[in-house]
Amino acid sequence: MWRVPTTEKIIYLTFDDGPVPGPTEFVLEVLKQAGVKATFFCIGDNVRRHPDIFRQIVDAKHAIANHTFNHLKGWATTTETYAENVRQCELQLFPDSNASNKLFRPPYGRITRRQIRALSDFKIVMWDVLTHDYNQKISKEECLRGSIKATRPGSIVVLHDSVKAERNMMHVLPRYIEYFQSAGFRFETLTNG
Repeated sequence: MWRVPTTEKIIYLTFDDGPVPGPTEFVLEVLKQAGVKATFFCIGDNVRRHPDIFRQIVDAKHAIANHTFNHLKGWATTTETYAENVRQCELQLFPDSNASNKLFRPPYGRITRRQIRALSDFKIVMWDVLTHDYNQKISKEECLRGSIKATRPGSIVVLHDSVKAERNMMHVLPRYIEYFQSAGFRFETLTNG
């Protein structure tokens, strides 16, 4: 899934690579102030290391989804190892029940056909707006302008709640939300429905 087919003014904000102290807490505060819900594609090992921040995401009623346990590159990993790493992350995200959002985003957007088949019980979520917030070579304003320009109804937008992306993400996120809310857009979470 690269975007959600709709003509309604809906945007799907997603965050990859958290939870991470600092950036994730910033994101949660901005989303709370704006009254926006988002989908967090979490790395299982970060959930293990920062359970208190992960709990804040869950308690705020954001959607949580799988981004592997160790941020593996699909093209450089065997299918068996990759699938097991995804399942390990799923157990970290949903330890107490069989409940699961069953949404998965491959790190770096790289996944093989065999890996896709091995994860057939997941909906694989990509994006149509890559903000490039992690790219230190682009300015905060370029990041914001490019993100706004690429967005359309049904867009799945990728930001990163990570230290690497922090500078651009912290500039872009509140301004991006304000821009689209003032244009009559609403933000929703992704589901496997």
